[in-house]
Amino acid sequence: MSDEKIFIIGDVHGCLEMLQRLIDKIEWNPASDRLIFIGDYIDRGNNSKGVIDFILKLKEDSSLIQCLIGNHEQMFLDYLSGVDSQSSLLNGGISTLRSYEEMRRSQDDPLIPSSHLAFFSSLLTMIELEHYYIVHAGFHPNIEIKDQSFNDMIWIRREFIDSDYDFGKVVIFGHTPFNSPLVMKNKIGIDTGAVFGNYLTCLELPEEKFHSVRP
Repeated sequence: MSDEKIFIIGDVHGCLEMLQRLIDKIEWNPASDRLIFIGDYIDRGNNSKGVIDFILKLKEDSSLIQCLIGNHEQMFLDYLSGVDSQSSLLNGGISTLRSYEEMRRSQDDPLIPSSHLAFFSSLLTMIELEHYYIVHAGFHPNIEIKDQSFNDMIWIRREFIDSDYDFGKVVIFGHTPFNSPLVMKNKIGIDTGAVFGNYLTCLELPEEKFHSVRP
């Protein structure tokens, strides 16, 4: 069995200070430990831009970081591209735009830095480990992993959460907030509502040990 440590962080939603404290708490080693973010870095919290800046800085120091796309990143991309001008704003996107505007040095500068646009465009849909799948929202029961829709992987809730379907591996997911991590035979939910005044949670593998910080 591999001695590799893997740290998986739940939905951050603009809560930069909590994320910084959580990274300090887990004692992640950039040279040897994998670090995976499960998506929803932005919206609702007050420093979405700062969260992306922080993750990009972490990525400069480690090649072992992987970042998934959440529904909020997809809504933001849809807003920026003009595909959907409302959904992002109606789901906390105004706070994201405000955080970029506040940090803008000049009106001549683009609102969203090119490095951030590249980050949003590079996000992964899912990650497969030896014993786990990692995805933002979950999977649709009774459908093979290879046939899952992108929409379900970033949006699904009750159909997935209430199901005891065996996906072949334990599914680690965020998206739906719980008061504490949800641990079931076939799934582990690690969105613990940081932006709603609860915890920001990290799952450490292979021990399945939880780390968390409060506001």
